[in-house]
Amino acid sequence: MSRTFSHLSFDERRSISRMLDQKFSQSEIARRLGRDRATISREIKRNYWHDQELPDAEGYWAMTANDMAHERRRRIGKLFRREDLRNEVIGKLESGWSPEQIAGRLKIEPAAKASVCHETIYRYVYSPEGQRQQLARLLPERRRKRRPRYARKPQNPVFPDERSIKHRPEVINDRKEFGHWEADLMIFERVQGNANVTTVVERTSRFTMLFKNNDRQSKPIMERLINVLSPLPKHARQSLTFDRGFEFVSWRRLKQGMGTDAWFCDPSAPWQKGSVENMNRRIRRYLPRDTAVLSVPDESIRSLIDQLNNTPRKCLGFCTPAEVFRREVNK
Repeated sequence: MSRTFSHLSFDERRSISRMLDQKFSQSEIARRLGRDRATISREIKRNYWHDQELPDAEGYWAMTANDMAHERRRRIGKLFRREDLRNEVIGKLESGWSPEQIAGRLKIEPAAKASVCHETIYRYVYSPEGQRQQLARLLPERRRKRRPRYARKPQNPVFPDERSIKHRPEVINDRKEFGHWEADLMIFERVQGNANVTTVVERTSRFTMLFKNNDRQSKPIMERLINVLSPLPKHARQSLTFDRGFEFVSWRRLKQGMGTDAWFCDPSAPWQKGSVENMNRRIRRYLPRDTAVLSVPDESIRSLIDQLNNTPRKCLGFCTPAEVFRREVNK
C-alpha cells in the first residue's frame, strides 16, 4: 500500500542541500531520504534560489527553500478556498477596479462576506489558476510576473544605501550643477532578442546620447558608457543616476574608469529619474517596441540624436539642448 503523501520537512531540506554540495545525484538523494526521485527533482526546481544581481549566491539553500515552500502553500488562502469571495473579487476586476480598490472597499462594505488584502489578490491573479483565467489583463498595469512585496536583502548589497538617491546632493536634485546624467535601457519585444538601446540624458541641458547594445550584460554597458562619456571634461561627467536593474550592477567600473559617481533610484521608482524616462517616451515615436534595433543603421541613430538635441525645449527657455550643453562644457 502506498504511503500517505507528506511535505518535505526542514531537516529533509537540510539533507538535500548538504548532499547537493557533496555532488550526490538526485536518485541517490531520493533513495537516502526514502522519497520518490520526482519529489526531489521537483523540490530542487521549485525552490532553487536564483539571483540575477549576485549569481554567486544562487543555489539550493535549506532555509530559503523552506521559506519559499511555506510562501507557496500560504498562497492557497481565502481566494482559493472561498468561491463566493473569489467570484466577487473577479467581478470587480472585470469592472475595472484595482486590487487596492477592491481590498479597501471590502473592509468598509457592511454586506461584505469577508475582507482580503490587495497583495492576496495580486498573488491569486499571478498564480497558475489566475493565469489560466487571464486575470492579469484586467489589471490597470499588467506585468509578466508579480514581484514579491518583501524580498530578502543580500548581506553585501549590489546597490548600497549610501548610493541611494535620497543621499544625492541637492545641487544635483535642483539641476543647479552641470555634468550629472541619468541613464536607462530601452527594451524591445522579445522576438527582437536581447538587443536594446541605452539612453543617457544630462539633467541640466537635457542633452541626450544613445547607443545600441547586443544584450543586457552589465559590464559591456558600463564600458560603453565610459567610452562615450570619458572624452568629455571632468566637470561634464560627474555622476550618473540609474534604476536598480541588473544591467547596472557593474556601476563601480564608472568610478574606476573615469571617476564618475553613481546614484540609484529607490526600488520600483523609475520616475525618480524623470529626465531619461521622459526622453524615452519621446524616442519611442521613432523606435517603437517592435523595432529590430540591431538592423537600425548607426547613421539613423546619429540622425535621431541630432534631432533630439537640436529641438528647442520650453524648459530651456526655447534654447536647444545642444546649445546649452556646448555653453556649459566650455565654461
